[in-house]
Amino acid sequence: MKRIKELNSGVKYMLFASFLFAIMGAFAKLSSEHMSSLEVVFFRNIFGVAIIGYALYKTPMKHKGGKPFLLFFRGLMGFLALLAYFYNVANIPLGDAMTYSKTAPIFTAILAWLFLNEKLSLNAWLAVFIGFLGILLITQPSGVGFSKYDLLGIFSGLGAAFAYTSIRELKNYYDTRAIVLSFTLVGTVAPIMLFILSKYFYIRELDFIMGEFVMPSGVVWIYVVGLGLLGTLSQYYMTKAYGETKAGIVGAASYSSIIFAILVGVMLGDSLPNFITASGIVLIVAAGIMVAKSK
Repeated sequence: MKRIKELNSGVKYMLFASFLFAIMGAFAKLSSEHMSSLEVVFFRNIFGVAIIGYALYKTPMKHKGGKPFLLFFRGLMGFLALLAYFYNVANIPLGDAMTYSKTAPIFTAILAWLFLNEKLSLNAWLAVFIGFLGILLITQPSGVGFSKYDLLGIFSGLGAAFAYTSIRELKNYYDTRAIVLSFTLVGTVAPIMLFILSKYFYIRELDFIMGEFVMPSGVVWIYVVGLGLLGTLSQYYMTKAYGETKAGIVGAASYSSIIFAILVGVMLGDSLPNFITASGIVLIVAAGIMVAKSK
């Protein structure tokens, strides 16, 4: 009975975290009507820097360190993946953008096999194949290849996978807060540098990584504050979920964020996925659950 209770609480935490993450996506979409995706990422991360900074002030970090370049790599990959995700949130249906980002576990399995010498079972390889088939159904590449949104969507999953894979090594050297701070700090400083660069060398083809800083006003402040707070809360409850029960079960429950994102997106004016896209979403969810269960 106790194990069932723990399982239920873990799943509940993840469902709540997934719901908050979908609402955060809605705030990102609304914010993107008034500012660049680069600025959306900036506001998403500056809240994290403030919260972690306060936590470090109360309780200083204790770790041996020794992997500064890997720590920076984790922060950079996380920043770029989030930037690609928010750019897609602004330009394609929220459910599609969320689905792309949820391909991360599939890519993580491959990267762990390549770089961490982790063995993949036959079921895991089958999951990878199913996942890539799902990606093809969502992207539906034409004779000219993948669209800009397809490529950025795939990268949002791949970049996150690089970040997650590096965490497996970093956790042996750094306090968890240092690892999270590497992400939020890069995600705050890099946009400032790109704001300055964009002012003098704006390249239209690179609009997903460039932008002008526009001071929020009126209701936009509600959007950016909601974005920062819900992003932080979703991470908090996601962490609690993984602490309550098995990672495979919690990881499977995390795919509820796609359903929430589709529903929230429809409320914001997105159209429902067509049959082919919906089939791709189902395959990616199935692949992600298979990878999670194999862990």
